[in-house]
Amino acid sequence: MQFTLNGQERTYDGDPELPLLRYLREVEGITSPKDGCAPQAACGCCAVQVGEKALLACVTPMKKVAGVAVRTTEGLGAYRQAVFANAFVEKGGVQCGFCIPGIVMQANALIDKNPSPSRDEIAKALTPHLCRCTGYKKIVEAIEYAAAAIRAEEEVPRPTSSGKVGERHPRYDAHRLVLGQRPYVADMSLPGMKFGALKFSAHPRARVVGMDTSAAAALPGVLGIFTAADIPGERAIGLIKQDWPLMVAVGETTRYIGDVLAGVAAESEEIARHAVNLIEVEYEALPPVTDAFAALQPNAPAIHLGGNLLSKTVIQRGDVARALAASAYVVSGRYQTQTIEHGFMEPECCIARPHPTVAGGVELFSQSQGVYEDQKQVAKLLGLPLEKVRVELVPNGGGFGGKEDLSVQGHAALFAHLLQMPVKVTLTRAESINMHPKRHPLTLDYTLACDEHGKLTALRARIVGDTGAYASVGMKVLERAAGHATGAYHVPVVDIESTAVYTNNIPNGAMRGFGVNQAVFAMESCVDELCKQGGFDRWQFRWDNALREGSMTATGQVLTGGVGVRATLEAVRERFYAARYAGLGCGIKNTGIGNGMPEAASVRVTVAAPDRILIEHGWTEMGQGINTMAVQVLCQETGLDPDLFVVQTDTDAGAVTGMTTASRATSLLGNALIDAAARLRADLAQSSLADLVGKVYWGEWVVDWTTKPGHPNEAGDEITHYSYSYATQLVILDDEGQVQQIIAAHDAGRIVNPTLFEGQIEGSLHMGLGYALSEELALVDGRPKSDMLRQCGILRAKEMPELEVIGVEVSDPHGPYGLKGVGEIGLVPTAGAVANALAQFDGVRRTKLPMRAPRRGQRVTTVA
Repeated sequence: MQFTLNGQERTYDGDPELPLLRYLREVEGITSPKDGCAPQAACGCCAVQVGEKALLACVTPMKKVAGVAVRTTEGLGAYRQAVFANAFVEKGGVQCGFCIPGIVMQANALIDKNPSPSRDEIAKALTPHLCRCTGYKKIVEAIEYAAAAIRAEEEVPRPTSSGKVGERHPRYDAHRLVLGQRPYVADMSLPGMKFGALKFSAHPRARVVGMDTSAAAALPGVLGIFTAADIPGERAIGLIKQDWPLMVAVGETTRYIGDVLAGVAAESEEIARHAVNLIEVEYEALPPVTDAFAALQPNAPAIHLGGNLLSKTVIQRGDVARALAASAYVVSGRYQTQTIEHGFMEPECCIARPHPTVAGGVELFSQSQGVYEDQKQVAKLLGLPLEKVRVELVPNGGGFGGKEDLSVQGHAALFAHLLQMPVKVTLTRAESINMHPKRHPLTLDYTLACDEHGKLTALRARIVGDTGAYASVGMKVLERAAGHATGAYHVPVVDIESTAVYTNNIPNGAMRGFGVNQAVFAMESCVDELCKQGGFDRWQFRWDNALREGSMTATGQVLTGGVGVRATLEAVRERFYAARYAGLGCGIKNTGIGNGMPEAASVRVTVAAPDRILIEHGWTEMGQGINTMAVQVLCQETGLDPDLFVVQTDTDAGAVTGMTTASRATSLLGNALIDAAARLRADLAQSSLADLVGKVYWGEWVVDWTTKPGHPNEAGDEITHYSYSYATQLVILDDEGQVQQIIAAHDAGRIVNPTLFEGQIEGSLHMGLGYALSEELALVDGRPKSDMLRQCGILRAKEMPELEVIGVEVSDPHGPYGLKGVGEIGLVPTAGAVANALAQFDGVRRTKLPMRAPRRGQRVTTVA
């Protein structure tokens, strides 16, 4: 058959059922259409234009393109490429970028058909698409902007700035992101590259009695089959506790459905996956332990040798029983939150190959949130010294905490090391959902009290979290929930216990908010219940109890500066009192890991040429804008042109950092860059860049003064975190009880880049609203009820309410320029604010997530 591809005639005589996506990526080498979920047709990342319509290439067979024109971003022509790229960059419609090329093609088809689309029409056209980063608002604005330019046959100018702090500097490398020209790991191909696939457990808990790989080994094209016996180093890995085996051995018991039993490397991914299906495993299936409370019972089967209790955090201050008894008003409730899938658009993928310059070494191209953590764990698996393992970060297509744990990096490294060939291992969307850690479901029993004047007096909290089959960072998530259990308020007396429990469910680990949004949902609900019981004004009650300088957090840390809760409350006050149905939620979120763990950032700045300065750091760019921030800090400190800077992350640089987590990268790296820039600036005062070629400037910033909860320093001070960010969110409902608007006032300390700041908060609001109302990965007997991305409840553009972000700047004493982390705080108050708004509408206190809002058109007779 004949068709045209980007204006060029093509003849195809292959399988008529071959998905167009595979043809484009594997035959033509066109990788701008991304594979986010094939063949689920849920994410829209693969959209291309076929004739006059935008179609999902993952479910469009080649027979459907006969005689028609197929167009990808490469075929848009120079004018429209520039219009879309510049519009998306200027409006901030691109973050990680993985979903955007498909959205651009959908927008192009829409504008061809309707040159003047309304915002509602744009949002409706985006129904096939998911974006986990932006909240869609800036995408809609970018498409509206592009449509206006195309309609008027005008250019959209390329956005520029001086790059200094506070400016809307364009996102680093964003033009290539918009058009799909900056590769992700799955887009990469190396000479002689082979392909891996994994054999997963068929049961959440079963003894592996035997395994027969003979049929798989006999399949033509199979290069190797690997089991636990082939791992040359230590088999168990983990970020904190090494309890997660890369592969489960025959004779051992599986702990969840994502356990890997074997792997195959082959000439093609198709052959590798076929071979995996030929591996026969004999199991002795055992009843899974899937309830956290049941797992704590003495007769529960032990999932790990030490039992099912992973950790317990206890914070006690004062006599809670006495304080509760003396209080005028007391409320109690059990609050339950759900398991959530991260929903990053880019599934896990890693390429490993023999190290090109270090004999016996290995090199990885990783999308993870911590290349130095990858390096350490891969070195342990392979029994290699660190210097023989190089990990290069390939900026990823979204993480949100879900790419902290090692996933396929270890398998790719093992296969490549043993075969001495490059190997790529990629997960399908279903495999990703079944394998990687999720957001912790927590059960929170809260009792909160206040006096007759509405001043909080005491909190008793018992929090139990299902951490799943392996530790991941579960002990830290539950520790964080305890440390933020009082929310954004001063509570003088507390009795808090927070417990992480092993089960046979999918592991739960880091996800944006990291246990804090769960605790704040309970706390904010209790605050409104106290207001109802005591007849207190909801805004004034929060103002009176809000943290300020001299107040204590749940851990007993006395805050000494930069406390912005009241400033965020002031920002929404008038709108709150003007609304008929409104819910308030305040939040606090740590910046930095803290709790006694030292953390640091180092950076290397090299004058590589008179027109090129290389910034090398260890943080992961995953859409949050860390590379853009790095450029802006150096522009601020040196006055140099932003176009001079190139950013790179790999373990060879020696700019050692930890995991990109806890909203800390901007503050840690920013301070390290200021340190390096001081020496560069001094040299520039006496020399030109040409004179400085080859010179290297190191910068570092270390935080080693935080304390573990309950373990004050020598001066008697609790300093569990070096910095916090603060927020108030106002959720307004319409007259049918639907969320009409979210107004989010966030204290960022100093806003480095307003466009990126707004984008982070808007994306967080999208995630937080889904958390409140629609998202859940429901498990039954240790298995997801569905491994379809479509069934995870992620909101689409047409389902989003109006979003308004208000930036508040209360300077932090430790952050560069006074800034604070904003990556996680954006969704911390959202669920509580939604719950409180719904209670105002119909008088019903909802205590379990996701909540069910009233159906549109439903009559309500009881209004609070």
